[in-house]
Amino acid sequence: MLTEILDLKDVEVISQRIHNGIGIILQTQSIKSHSVCPHCGTKSEKLHQNHRHIVKDLPLGEKPVFLEINRRQFKCSKCRKPFSEDLDFVSKKRTYTKRLAQKTIQEVLENDIHSVASKGIVTTEEIERMLKDASQEYGNSKPSGLKRLGIDEIALVKGKGHYCAVLIDLDTSKLLAILNGRTQEIIKEVMTGWGFEVLNQIEEVSIDLWQGYKKLVTELMPNAQVVADRFHVMMQINKELDIQRKREKRNVEELIKKTNLADKKAEYEMILAGLKNSKYPLLKNQDKLNEEQVQKLIQVKSVSPTLKLMHELKEKIRKIFNFTEDWYTGVFKLGMWLSRAKKYFPQSNNTMIRWFDEIIAYFDHGTTSGAVEGINNKLKLIKRSAYGFRNFENFRVRCLLNWT
Repeated sequence: MLTEILDLKDVEVISQRIHNGIGIILQTQSIKSHSVCPHCGTKSEKLHQNHRHIVKDLPLGEKPVFLEINRRQFKCSKCRKPFSEDLDFVSKKRTYTKRLAQKTIQEVLENDIHSVASKGIVTTEEIERMLKDASQEYGNSKPSGLKRLGIDEIALVKGKGHYCAVLIDLDTSKLLAILNGRTQEIIKEVMTGWGFEVLNQIEEVSIDLWQGYKKLVTELMPNAQVVADRFHVMMQINKELDIQRKREKRNVEELIKKTNLADKKAEYEMILAGLKNSKYPLLKNQDKLNEEQVQKLIQVKSVSPTLKLMHELKEKIRKIFNFTEDWYTGVFKLGMWLSRAKKYFPQSNNTMIRWFDEIIAYFDHGTTSGAVEGINNKLKLIKRSAYGFRNFENFRVRCLLNWT
């Protein structure tokens, strides 16, 4: 009965005992009388010596379970070398079974290392070893059928300048890699490891507006079209719009301080009231504003003709991205927008001219890094709940295992 409950292939329970304060100890043995030599592949039944030790297994109810196993050593009759048998349920030099490791890793993905270790079944060090083993197993895999790649970054420590590059399969929304840095050298090393066959089949790569990413794609992926992510283009435009909002607010505040005329002061205070709390009504997509934000947008437009025109230009380019379905029309509409926006968005205008080919590439297939942003949000949640991860490698594994 205990053998059936244990449910391990080719293993039987030959005795059991219970130790108070420790748990259930099951003495097991293999029912196979032979093993295969790893050196020459010869089946051997010549037992050389026994090696008994204790490993942890899944608990039975609230009782911890330990297996007393015998990893026998055989001697090959052909090559005359001794070797230890492979046991399917426990890796060599590990103090726990594979299924306990799998269950523990799943618990860590849902909680954190310290809370899982506090249950007393496995230690913090054992959990980190489980994660490292999983990392090595996962690290040997290469992307399969990768056609569209997304490259972006996430701040590992906010405000400290420590960024991680993330690589994503845009078709499956799967995290392929998270790297301890965002330099060209670090990213290139990982991509080169994928091999030329994988890199040559990539057709599109969505990136932010950084020349380093563009250079990498051009160098490593000869068949890939670089696509400037439309959301990063909009971020640039929104940033310039917000700078103008802050500039006008500061200017009005200075005028209020300097004027001694009551009429002028009242006029400036009315303008200031319109500019205050206007950031999100100006930057948020207009069709997603609530009623209060709509009224605030009307107010700020009434006191600032410049912000009114800049907001309209911002909404215009957003509609160009949303509703243009072919490359030729996209080129024409973007050209018209740039001619109108040059005065009001000089920095965005210059950036878009430099990246014009990559921006209009969006209109071919509508490729964006939207999936990248979604994954980044999940990575941020993992980062916030990653209490107990003492190094980047454990954090990386936790992230990758969420998409296995």
